[in-house]
Amino acid sequence: MTGPDNIFLIGPMGVGKSSVGKHLATSLNKAFLDSDSELVNRTGADIPLIFEKEGEEGFRHRESGIIDELTARHGIVLATGGGAILDEVNRTHLGSRGFVIYLSASTGQILKRTKRDKNRPLLQTPDPAARLDELMAIRGPLYLGLADLVVNTDGCNVHDVVREILSQMQPSIHTGG
Repeated sequence: MTGPDNIFLIGPMGVGKSSVGKHLATSLNKAFLDSDSELVNRTGADIPLIFEKEGEEGFRHRESGIIDELTARHGIVLATGGGAILDEVNRTHLGSRGFVIYLSASTGQILKRTKRDKNRPLLQTPDPAARLDELMAIRGPLYLGLADLVVNTDGCNVHDVVREILSQMQPSIHTGG
């Protein structure tokens, strides 16, 4: 075996889970999946519309089904939505079915990366920085508690982050777990 069968990327919006995931999957010869993209593809609706029509609770319910299905696959790198870790069942599936990498970034960096993105319904508020701080107060401990590895993406490009992940995973790659 050449390392963990599945790798799951968690962390807040805007830290680069999808971009890093694609490159990491290529580097490890694994399939790349994105839970938000899967949800959008299956529903035919973008995330803001799902939030508008079903609320966050409806979105999270749909997301849980996707997470359960995708984490049961083998040989994948999965980028999850920022709030996927809010659900205890999702955390159980992620933690028991793969190697979990928490990609972190400062509030300033996240805001810089997401400022023009209208597909972030939780940041469509008069004070996105305060909202992000609120989200991280709740989610931060959950990310840390679930992570097998934490990598900060501040000021890094995708290749730097992938290189850091691969170097940190080196013992897992050699031991198969």
